[in-house]
Amino acid sequence: MSRTSTPLDDSVHLEEMDYFPDSDTAQIISPDREDGQEDGVNNSVSNTSASDSCKTTDEKGAPIIGKRKAYITVATLLFINLLNYMDRFTIAGVLKQVQDYYHIDNSEAGIIQTSFIIAYMIFSPIFGYLGDRYTRKYIMAIGILLWSGFTLGASFIGDKHFGIFVLMRALVGIGEASYSTIAPTIIADLFAKQMRTRMLMVFYFAIPVGSGLGFIVGANVAELFHDWKYALRVTPGLGLICVVLIILFCQEPVRGMSEGGTHLHATDILTDLKSLFKNKSFMLSSVGFTCVAFATGSLAIWAPTFMTDAIASNGGKRDDALVSLEFGVITVVAGFLGVFLGAEGARWYRRYNKQADPLICAFGLLSSVPFLFFALTLAKISPPATWFLIFVGETLLCLNWALTADILLYVVIPTRRSTAEAMQILLSHAFGDAGSPYLTGAVADALAPYFGGSSTSPSVQFVTLQYALYMTAFVCVLGGGAYLATAIYIEGDKQAAKQQTQAIPQEDDADDLVVNCPAIDSGTTPVL
Repeated sequence: MSRTSTPLDDSVHLEEMDYFPDSDTAQIISPDREDGQEDGVNNSVSNTSASDSCKTTDEKGAPIIGKRKAYITVATLLFINLLNYMDRFTIAGVLKQVQDYYHIDNSEAGIIQTSFIIAYMIFSPIFGYLGDRYTRKYIMAIGILLWSGFTLGASFIGDKHFGIFVLMRALVGIGEASYSTIAPTIIADLFAKQMRTRMLMVFYFAIPVGSGLGFIVGANVAELFHDWKYALRVTPGLGLICVVLIILFCQEPVRGMSEGGTHLHATDILTDLKSLFKNKSFMLSSVGFTCVAFATGSLAIWAPTFMTDAIASNGGKRDDALVSLEFGVITVVAGFLGVFLGAEGARWYRRYNKQADPLICAFGLLSSVPFLFFALTLAKISPPATWFLIFVGETLLCLNWALTADILLYVVIPTRRSTAEAMQILLSHAFGDAGSPYLTGAVADALAPYFGGSSTSPSVQFVTLQYALYMTAFVCVLGGGAYLATAIYIEGDKQAAKQQTQAIPQEDDADDLVVNCPAIDSGTTPVL
């Protein structure tokens, strides 16, 4: 089969070259190493001459991506991801005001986030397909414009049109799908091995920090302007800045550049899906991540309301802004710490166990269970103890963010990674946080009659949400089991992806062949 170029693809690639510490064109990627030692800034093997290695463009005139440009690209993607999650959880910080404004109960409030997640997961496969075939930064720029526009539009919907408001929030998911499926694959094409883990750690710091800022900014902007709608008018302006940043500063590497897989080409979507479904590590880690999404999605939406009701039902003053601020700060600190400990802990543990990534993910989920359970149990008795337990539980839940992404990137070949990201998003949200906010609210409403009161009463809503949120602890146990199962297959799937990426001959199904290269002598680079 012949290699074909993809229309509209202006990807650039990184020529193999020696490392010059003071040069911006120096490589920052490194090849796979089997000795368990720390990767350096660049250890690549090159057959080029010294004069060739000083070039700033390749033989086709495309610019070489240097370390400074690659770091700037990661910083740009980090900022956009921060805005992504800030926008997503702004609603959670003002959920009580939204309920009062539209006169809706808990299950209807849960629909707001559920509708967003449904659109997000449905459109993710579309952008995943496009991300494996077309210029990624332009796809992301269009998506950011879409989510900014729909977020701003939702802030102008009147109190008689709750259905339109839900629709606008759902459409925000279309824009966010374009970014979440693509951004990690760009990082994967710029970095390899230990450097990739570090860069993914930096990238995924945006999840807890952005989520926490969403609670904080949402609640406090609403209080400042005495109108919750102003909370939705913060991120659209920042979104326009992100579009400019992504066009000017985001580099577009060739797919597979960091791993020597630039000879790979895209296959048809059915072949891609067949390969992914056969990939046990990918599927099992996606199941584990689905459980994470279920738990975090439910807690993110309902935890501030739950704590507010716990305080009010115990005779305390009900202060939505203060509770959202406290929960937001806890989310930021716990998430930052969790992502760091997960990524760095895995980098250390890999020296002793090649199954480190899924094992640490399993440890995080299983260890979070008792903390989540007792946080819910003690909420009315001791709010300070509950905040501490939530902090520890969230920290443990966040151990897996960067590691799950890293697992996907090293068990899936470069030309299928956007599709794999999209598929993981589809699975994790379809069975995770697409339904968990609504399901939690619906269970709480269904339990209300058994406690002799209205579902909107603080004392009744507290106890019903308490029972409904116990589901999250049970789901975390299931997720931990899925990650333990991932550990069984992780090394074999990783080696299979490495062989395909580096064009090492192997026995495989004919419809899984994605490379076009001659037989390779050991230790040489294929000439295509």
